[in-house]
Amino acid sequence: MALKLSFACWDYDRVKAIEDGRVRPEGIELYFLNYRVEETFFRQLRFHEFDVSELSLSSYTLTLNKEDPPFIAIPVFPSRYFRHQSIYINTKAGIKTPQDLKGKRIGLPEYQIWQRGIMEEEFGVPMTSVTFFSGAVEPSAIERTSKIPHSLPEGVTVTAITPDQNLSQMLADGEIDALFTAYKPSSFDTSDHVTHLFPNFREIEAEYYKRTKIFPIMHVIALKRNVYEANPWIARSLQKAFAKSLDVAYEALAERSALRYMLPWLEEHVEQTKTLMGDVRWWEDGFEENRHVLEKFLEYHHKQGLSKRRFKAEELFAPNTLEAFVL
Repeated sequence: MALKLSFACWDYDRVKAIEDGRVRPEGIELYFLNYRVEETFFRQLRFHEFDVSELSLSSYTLTLNKEDPPFIAIPVFPSRYFRHQSIYINTKAGIKTPQDLKGKRIGLPEYQIWQRGIMEEEFGVPMTSVTFFSGAVEPSAIERTSKIPHSLPEGVTVTAITPDQNLSQMLADGEIDALFTAYKPSSFDTSDHVTHLFPNFREIEAEYYKRTKIFPIMHVIALKRNVYEANPWIARSLQKAFAKSLDVAYEALAERSALRYMLPWLEEHVEQTKTLMGDVRWWEDGFEENRHVLEKFLEYHHKQGLSKRRFKAEELFAPNTLEAFVL
């Protein structure tokens, strides 16, 4: 009899075949719950509602600080995102270059990793040189707070905004000078004073990838640790299923007889991506394939005061997902 497990995740193209049943994990009956990432993260991190879920890699790593960590991950990464495009500024703040962020007021929904790390390492903008403001990006009757309590390194200032404030409007009004967020603030479309820090972000991100080979990992698939410990085989079974589902997603992108996606020049976009990021596959799960990305992430995570110690990349994942048999 198959083991029944709940799985909360957004319905990305790379997991669609699992959602619709074209790919089934061996020995598992998976009940797919299609939620936005914000809902999944909140419910899983606060209440541990799901057997398996997508999680923020940063939040998941924070849970490893606990004496008895509640989750264990597998090296499957449903969300990746170049971060330069997600930095917004108020044009009246006197910000022309990344270095102009020094001394400025920067909003962020929560204490994020990649953008701060890139700003410090790539552009010489230390975390201690700015003032951070955290809270809801858009108007909300509910105050947005960190899902997991954490400490801050010495010299870093983070101030929570009030419940009647939101970062999008604060950026438009000049109450903050910049905003780090994956979610595009509504003021970007409504205010003449809100724009990208990097208007040519595609060129900047392409150069960053050419130089570093880093395509930032945002989310990871994590299992409740007690479920994994009772059934350690499920980690490998799920890993294999995600690999098959990723194959299906690549097949759809390669289809030419009719467009599977509403992008008129899809093939050209795919070819441009392959030229830059890999002749065959540019989005790849697995541990060794992503070790350099994970090491950089863990460097930033520890330096920014979120990890109690510098974790090794291997410590993030179930041991039986890091090796495979050969004939």
